[in-house]
Amino acid sequence: MHVHTPGRRDAPVPAPGAGVSFIMPVLNEERYLEAAVASVLAQEVDGPAELILALGPSTDGTDALARRLAAADGRVRLISNPDADIPIGLNRAIAASAYPTIVRVDAHSALDAGYTRRAMATLARVRAANVGGVMRADGRTPFQRAVARAYNSPIGLGGGAYHSGGADGPAESAYLGVMRRAVLDEVGGFDESIRRGEDWELNLRIRRAGYRVWFDPDLAVTYWPRERWTRLVRQFRSTGTWRGELVRRYGRRNSLRFFAPPALVVLVVLALAVAAMQVTGVLHGVWALVASLVYLPLAAYLVVVVAYACSRRAGPGGRERLWALVVIPSMHLAWGAGFLVGAARGARENVDTSRLDRNTPLP
Repeated sequence: MHVHTPGRRDAPVPAPGAGVSFIMPVLNEERYLEAAVASVLAQEVDGPAELILALGPSTDGTDALARRLAAADGRVRLISNPDADIPIGLNRAIAASAYPTIVRVDAHSALDAGYTRRAMATLARVRAANVGGVMRADGRTPFQRAVARAYNSPIGLGGGAYHSGGADGPAESAYLGVMRRAVLDEVGGFDESIRRGEDWELNLRIRRAGYRVWFDPDLAVTYWPRERWTRLVRQFRSTGTWRGELVRRYGRRNSLRFFAPPALVVLVVLALAVAAMQVTGVLHGVWALVASLVYLPLAAYLVVVVAYACSRRAGPGGRERLWALVVIPSMHLAWGAGFLVGAARGARENVDTSRLDRNTPLP
């Protein structure tokens, strides 16, 4: 693909009333799907609209619920995504879509009222190919709320604009995204070899093709994080592994903030090795003292985590603050460990199993 200067090309603006296609990959989302679909169907759209659900091989009641939702509203269409991979499901939904603007929706999220109308206006105003807003995480239990607050905090996910907000303007990537179908067709859609981070990679190709990716802080989507610690760890380990794969492929085009969690993992491993050698007497005297310097950045990290957990930012309740002490390091260490594996040997066939039951066979 020819590389253009990012931001120099205007994306096409469809005629008024040309219609919008919402696309949503779905897997084991019985608890969240109905609310997600309702938030889509409530959107105000200038022209016709459709919602295409790409159904993976769910093992709960998701498929039956999806069929009921489709029977109740003709705008809802169902297609099969037997591979369960998100980028494959997205491409299948795009291929089945009828309208020139594509709105990506996650079944674990809910669109704010006016989201689509605002996004369409921004797309037309700045002639962007993709526009996204803030991922406003929320929770229903103390653990989930602790995770949500970590998502929304620079301490948790590193301060990306769509997590913690920022100024209206060009962006590296977009959360979910409202996209022009013509540009997606031009750049080849989602890369089906990438199982996590597919949105970042797509937006990289959009920008390399010369188009604008835009962040609008007035756009907001409510996101519901994983409900259990084991699922959170599996999700972040998989996400980190695929980020490591993307670093292998694209190197310095990745933001420096992605390298902080793996650095933390390396420090933890070094500290454990130093502690073992000090206890066994392999390191002693001045060398043991010098080696103890490895503990300083870890002590500083723990101070930051404890200070966050004791602050109002971690939540008003004691249980949320206690969970914050677990959630923050779990996110960082799982992501960082996955990153090191992905950077060293690639993601290969790594799959995010955080929405699968442990007894569910992979497709």
